Amino acid sequence: MQKSDPVVGPTKPRLLGILGPGVITGASDDDPSGIATYSQAGAQFGFGLTWTMLFSYPLMSVVQEISARIGRTTGHGIAGNMRRYYPNWLLHAVVVLLLVANIINIGADLGAMGAALQLIIGGPHLAYIIMFGAVSVILQIFLKYSRYVSVLKWLTLSLFAYFGTVLVVHVPWDEVAHGLFIPKFTTHAGFWTSVVGILGTTISPYLFFWQASQEVQDQKAKPERKPLKKAPKQAQSAIARIRLDTYIGMAFSNLVALAIMITAGATLHASGVTDIQSTSQAAEALKPVAGAFASEIFALGVIGTGLLAIPVLAGSAGYAMGEARKWPTGLDRKPLEAKAFYVTIAVATLLGACLNFTPINPIKALYWSAVVNGVVAVPVMAVMMLMTARRDIMGRATIPLVMRIVGWAATVVMAVAAIVMIVQLL
Repeated sequence: MQKSDPVVGPTKPRLLGILGPGVITGASDDDPSGIATYSQAGAQFGFGLTWTMLFSYPLMSVVQEISARIGRTTGHGIAGNMRRYYPNWLLHAVVVLLLVANIINIGADLGAMGAALQLIIGGPHLAYIIMFGAVSVILQIFLKYSRYVSVLKWLTLSLFAYFGTVLVVHVPWDEVAHGLFIPKFTTHAGFWTSVVGILGTTISPYLFFWQASQEVQDQKAKPERKPLKKAPKQAQSAIARIRLDTYIGMAFSNLVALAIMITAGATLHASGVTDIQSTSQAAEALKPVAGAFASEIFALGVIGTGLLAIPVLAGSAGYAMGEARKWPTGLDRKPLEAKAFYVTIAVATLLGACLNFTPINPIKALYWSAVVNGVVAVPVMAVMMLMTARRDIMGRATIPLVMRIVGWAATVVMAVAAIVMIVQLL
């Protein structure tokens, strides 16, 4: 008899076993570059953009659930399905753009982590960048997959640092509630740039590729699980697990982002500091208004989230490239069994680290990363929506009408966001 995924309503120990790809994906969404975006939004507009978290949560949750269901249903990641059912030019264009965006994002995140550690203990931040990059690559290549996933799960706890900063600063909660539930819009260009930045940070293509591939990875690690297309009897419990995992992970992600915006709004914006362009600037700026303790908690959170996000960024690049090129892929494979896959991960991390040794402005790198992510997200989301409606791809596990409506709405929102970013760029 086939064994299915765990069902909804588990006890606490079983809940810890269920939570995996969705929670790790959601937590990695709050990477150092995302933290910089949320900090700037809070510093510049106070609590005026907190409503975006309520707006983005259902969109990103549905899109990530769709990503996971593609992997769990077909037994292949997004790039693998694109290779099987869509033109090569579209596949390779998307993969190349994803690689470029991920490498830039890795570089920005490593730079932020190095600056954060320098803020705490002093020393050469470039050496810290090399150290963090090396640790990330070594863990991905040489640590057993089950232990590696456990490490990533524990790293999600680093995000609680931002809940800690909220607790040690004075927050006018009535103003927070007003900004959260009563949106205000302005014609200020910076306002809409921040909105686009927040959307581009929360709904990123590397998250789609990672969660889909991790569902495939988990499926291979548990032989009783079969692709839902071949084992439709497993669908009910599998989809219930995916939904629980994803919605908890995305809620965690948005709550952390909200905590960062509230912290910046209650301290930096309230004291007249409105221009924060990096995570290290945010942590440094917190010192005079919230104390060194809050600043150090904030900086430690940057390091923890970076250690979580770098493997996801590099790993999603490896999966996308490997699936597109028909390479053996999977973090459960030994290095010699998937050499090209692991080389892609190592090279992406190395190139990202090297960006910090060039004259490239890290702030511009973050901006370009957001632009590329926003552009890449649109065709990827459109293809995903088309995939989930095709019975030759999904079998009987096509997504329901409500998810299609929300998924296409998210695609349209990201398309508009991409157009706005291009117009801003020009």
